[in-house]
Formats: sequence, C-alpha cells, structure tokens
Amino acid sequence: MQETTAITGGRCGRRRLAELLNELAANEGVTPASLPQVRFSRSSAPTPRRPIVYEPSIIFVAQGRKHVHLGGQVITYDAYNYLVLSVPLPVECATEATPEEPLLAFGVKVDPAVVAELLMEMEDDRPVEGTVRGLYATAMTPGLTDCAVRLLECLRSPMDSRVLGPQLLREITYRVLCGEQGGALRALVARNGHFSQIARVLRNLHETYQQDIDVESLAREANMSVSTFHHKFKAVTSTSPLQYVKSIRLHRARTLMVQEGLNASTAAYRVGYLSPSQFSREFKRFFGNSPADEAARMRVEA
Repeated sequence: MQETTAITGGRCGRRRLAELLNELAANEGVTPASLPQVRFSRSSAPTPRRPIVYEPSIIFVAQGRKHVHLGGQVITYDAYNYLVLSVPLPVECATEATPEEPLLAFGVKVDPAVVAELLMEMEDDRPVEGTVRGLYATAMTPGLTDCAVRLLECLRSPMDSRVLGPQLLREITYRVLCGEQGGALRALVARNGHFSQIARVLRNLHETYQQDIDVESLAREANMSVSTFHHKFKAVTSTSPLQYVKSIRLHRARTLMVQEGLNASTAAYRVGYLSPSQFSREFKRFFGNSPADEAARMRVEA
C-alpha cells in the first residue's frame, strides 16, 4: 500500500511540476525567475547536439529530455532524474521536445556558502571517498519532488518568493546533499580535497580566461604537480586544462557577438585571442558555423 501511494505521489508530483513550469516558463528559451538563483527553460522543438556551458546548479526537468555529452559519456536527465553540476563545465547537449510536449525545466544555482552552512548544521564532516566528477544525473525522490513543487508554487507570488523562497532553496540543497550524489556537493567545500582545489581553479579561470594562461601556473594555484593537476583536472571536467580554457573563450566570444553586437575580430581580442584567423578556425571547428553565422543563428533562436 505504501509503495502504491509513493508511486501515485510521484506521478502527481511530476504532473504538478509540468503544470507549474508550463505557466512560469511561458516564453521560449531561458528566462529568469523572481529569485535570482532560479532560471526557467522552455523549448518547443528538439535541438541537435551543441556546445554549451553549464554553471554550477541543480537542474530539474518536468517534461522532455536532455542528453549531455561529456568526455565520451552521455548523461540523460528528464522528469525522473535531476542533474547536479558542482563546477562550471563546457559540454555538448541535445534536447528532446515537441510543440505538443515542450521541454520544461528549471535550474537552481549552487551556492557553496549554503552548502558549507548546511554541512555544519548536519555535523557532516565525512571525507569524500573515490573520484568525484563535476556532473551527475540522479533519480528524483518524493521529498525532492515535493520541495521542487513547493518552490515553483512560491515563485508564482513575488511576496512568497521573497519570504519563503530562500528557505526552499536551502531545502533543495539539503535534500541533494542527503541524496545519492551528495558527495559532489560535499567535495565542493572540502578544504583540502583535490576536487575543491580544482573547483577553485575553475572559478578563477572564469574570471581570468582572457589572460595568458599556462598549465604550470594553474598547477601551482592548485598546489599540485603538473602531472597530478592534469590527472585531477580531467577527472573532474573530462577535458584538459587548455581545452577547457579554449571552450570558455569561444563561448564567451559567442555571447559578446550576440549580446553586444561585436564582430568576430573584436570578440576574439576581448577573450584573449591574438590572431583573428586562428579564432575563426577554432570557432568553426567548435560550433560548426562561422562566427557570423553562429551569432545570426543565436539571435534568431533568442
């Protein structure tokens, strides 16, 4: 009887999540919520495999499906599985959606300070065991589904968002910490772990990507030898440090061309390229389009 109730509750929760997101994510694309830590996503058509950058977040899909390609792996998440990203990652992503059943999703930004506070309150100082990656898909639980529904209900009201929203975000983080892949979030704030050292380097790279960067300096920043740094960096991100920097530069250049109207040469210099021709070659190899064509495509889809 209890099992039947849990299954029914899960179905009802997934249905309610889809109803709320259909209301809140009314516009195509990614839109902000009344809480700055939350973003909605809607897509009424399938999208082919394309490069994107995921920020540290917990992502829920109420309808549709996404496939994330990372280092030879394919991670799928949908109404039955949520995604946890504890570090910023360049990946490739494909979406399953139709006009009749659009992709409906929302993401909650991961706040390391909240993670640390919760671990202190939980008196959880267990060491993180094994290799920790930067991205996981994990089965939804009834408690997490219920909390996600209450958060979306709250986001329908500006007053509820201000008063109740922050606590519901903490509850979602808490439930993820208690879940199967909570170790990824625990590792993020561990003081001396390899994962937290790599995470710190990644955060700094997103601030300094336009500067001249060498692996030796990054290894010193992480307090590792170059060989250890390479190994640990790839274990977390599934890519090499220099490929990671290239991905961030190319994604940032695309954003500058779309949002600020920069031409390819100006965008190239802004993100750290010294040669516009090298930038154009690497951009086309990475995105499959020339800089001008890719910027035009992004503007149409926005």
